[in-house]
Amino acid sequence: MIKINENYLKLQASYLFIDIARRVQAFQAAHPEREIIKLGIGDVTHPLPDACIRAFHQGVDDLADARTFRGYGPEQGYAFLREKIALHDFTARGAQVAADEIFISDGAKCDNGNIQEIFAQDVRIAVPDPVYPVYVDTNVMAGRTGSARDGRYEGLVYLEGTRENGFIPALPCEPVDLIYLCYPNNPTGAVITREQLKAWVDYARENRALILYDAAYESFIRDPALPRSIYEIEGAREVAVEFRSFSKTAGFTGTRCAFTVVPKDCMAYDGTGERHAVHALWNRRHGTKFNGVSYPVQKAAEAVYSPEGQAQARALIDGYLENASLIRREMGALGFYCVGGENSPYIWVDGRRDSWAFFDLLLNDAGVVCTPGAGFGKCGEGYIRISAFNSRENVEKAMGRIRSALMK
Repeated sequence: MIKINENYLKLQASYLFIDIARRVQAFQAAHPEREIIKLGIGDVTHPLPDACIRAFHQGVDDLADARTFRGYGPEQGYAFLREKIALHDFTARGAQVAADEIFISDGAKCDNGNIQEIFAQDVRIAVPDPVYPVYVDTNVMAGRTGSARDGRYEGLVYLEGTRENGFIPALPCEPVDLIYLCYPNNPTGAVITREQLKAWVDYARENRALILYDAAYESFIRDPALPRSIYEIEGAREVAVEFRSFSKTAGFTGTRCAFTVVPKDCMAYDGTGERHAVHALWNRRHGTKFNGVSYPVQKAAEAVYSPEGQAQARALIDGYLENASLIRREMGALGFYCVGGENSPYIWVDGRRDSWAFFDLLLNDAGVVCTPGAGFGKCGEGYIRISAFNSRENVEKAMGRIRSALMK
């Protein structure tokens, strides 16, 4: 008799975006004549930058020639990409990160989910609420929680983000070991200041905790006063792992390329209190379970750092930010309290009603798909998340439909 990992049975009924897809499919089946505009899941809609496409083609051509053919690449990623990342994303901005502290992967979601494997079963975990579901669900699968009760799992410490605190949770009131943070935040679109982030770094240093910092949306930051990396904060190299992605930076959602930074100064502890380098542990896990991102994809990612690639990627993000500004402005004009939409592609809207009810209203009456905030945690109830990832034409059309539906 083959037994299952019963921790999977603790998971709530379905993954949020699977549930959304089912509702949308049911609506489309019932109303095949209706056009749906999707402003829900954070998937990009514009093509890859031209510089990346050309590099992608060159990478494929290299594999067609015996003189330039490559088989298995280094699990940590090709040096040509890691060196560009270290220089442009960190060193140039005053953050000390070396190329050999960067691990190329096929997605920040994967790394966020996999990193928990290298830590003990009984670590105390703090997650924000609202929360990106992967942080929670992967720890449930690993057996670090009890059952879900009233929308929360026993054994986790929830850091509440609310309208009152600007969706920047207070420091934990009880000891924790692992802390998940995400800024610019998914789902709320909130951003964190240097002073606020320093408080988290100081807490981690004082309490020998580790911060798992998801910076997948850092390229949307336009305010120079805001930190784009946790390593811009003094002492963060000792207590933080950072996750980045080319998905939103350059439209690689379907291409799959990301990276995780694990500084060699970052330490964790065994049962006797002896220090161990997190870098070495992650390197072993990465090399054992991952064979690397394909050579053409890494060539395409390298092109993001060319002068052309930088300009083209920025233009893509500028377009999405213009969409976000429009959405926030329109929802505000309709009388809704909003967060995000500035330095972020997400707008977090207080719908003043049940989240799923608001989702259904916009789907049924406006033909627009959003994301119900309740799917991100207890503190998300009453909110929806609207994504700016679509064409300008579709966003304008969607906002017109929403305005008509809500002003009936």
